Amino acid sequence: MARGTPATVALEKAKVAFTLHEYDYDPNAARIGMQAAEALGVSPSRLLKTLMAKAGGAVVCVLIASDREVNLKKLAAAAGAKDAAMLPAAEAERVTGYHVGGISPLGQKKRARVFIEAAALAHSTVILNGGRRGLQIEIVPQELVRLLSATAADLSSASS
Repeated sequence: MARGTPATVALEKAKVAFTLHEYDYDPNAARIGMQAAEALGVSPSRLLKTLMAKAGGAVVCVLIASDREVNLKKLAAAAGAKDAAMLPAAEAERVTGYHVGGISPLGQKKRARVFIEAAALAHSTVILNGGRRGLQIEIVPQELVRLLSATAADLSSASS
């Protein structure tokens, strides 16, 4: 189907089962994750967006449902930091090696601590970015947590 990305290569190397889904990426979409969920016909609560942030001085990766927003106070608390802020797009691209709209928590250039919205673990599978725009990976959330050594926490505020 698709040429391998660092994310798919990482999953194959770890011998983790996953399914790839491709869709027409819209660079002008107001909310990329919501556009991906709609294009794939899946619930926005199952499609996780990958966000890069700083908690204290450390870069962290956040996986949260595409219809939710990260509560930075909750993220800071989960990370044991005093504060948290979103990374600017250029810095997120530099740190991960991916382009915005194609950032995957898997196969990043520099491994960051990963936090996943606890509610995502209730789904039998979740869908997340596969390392390029228009490519999504479907995977069992517990496998994702194990592979990324992710910390599950309540991280969201209702989206506006």
